Amino acid sequence: MRSFVRFTAVFAMALLISACASNKQEEVLPEESYYEKAREAMNSGNFNEAEQNLDFLETYYPFGRYAEQAQLDLIYARYQNLDLEGARAAADRFLRLNPQSEHADYALYMRGVASYNLDVGLAARYFPTDVSARDPGEQRQAFRDFSELLNRYPASEYAADARQRMIAIRNRLAELEVHAARYYIKREAYVAANNRARFVVENYSTSPAVEEALIILAETYQAMDLSKAADDTIAMLAANFPDSDAFDDNKQFQPSKLKRENRSLTSVITFGLFGDE
Repeated sequence: MRSFVRFTAVFAMALLISACASNKQEEVLPEESYYEKAREAMNSGNFNEAEQNLDFLETYYPFGRYAEQAQLDLIYARYQNLDLEGARAAADRFLRLNPQSEHADYALYMRGVASYNLDVGLAARYFPTDVSARDPGEQRQAFRDFSELLNRYPASEYAADARQRMIAIRNRLAELEVHAARYYIKREAYVAANNRARFVVENYSTSPAVEEALIILAETYQAMDLSKAADDTIAMLAANFPDSDAFDDNKQFQPSKLKRENRSLTSVITFGLFGDE
């Protein structure tokens, strides 16, 4: 019996030692080795391997000679891997650890670019989607990031692209408001549609969506029997968009946005998804 117990103990110890050996951590390489491996991987387009080596570099040498550059490279590697939230988190970390870095403008720019593209999911990459119907939260965050970049680093090499992206964001946000106005029109909620359209005219005056916003404004004013406001809006539309399709050959305003929806009980209960039989 004692022999059996002794044998069991020895066997268990052997298993423990074997398990410890199999779980032994990978040998830590010199700092420069991780950095060179990461750069080689990035140059060859293998961003998964690059990210792995950069993570090792940050883990084992957080204050080493390559630390700042590794943090910058990690932003780019994650972005290329389509890990947009990870790229933004890496940019946040870089700015927190290196607030006075000469490369802070790059981190701000990449944080904005990641947010700019974050509302495009995998499905949207392969199937058509209406940009104006998406949640604008990430777009607004990107706008703030680009705005901060321009305020802090107006001469940055990334400033010009940031400005163009800000214009695109404003246009998206304006189209989102028009999209909402169209929805309210379908529900015959003309006051709400009018408010959305007026917001576009007042806040996104250079957006291409202004033309449709003015048309919606004019028609909803007419629907609410506000003739003076409707006439003023039509005059504004004619002055700014004389060739608008809202005017006929005689330059007379032709309402076309407001069409009576089926408001039967069945339609209301089903939100218009099913008509009457």
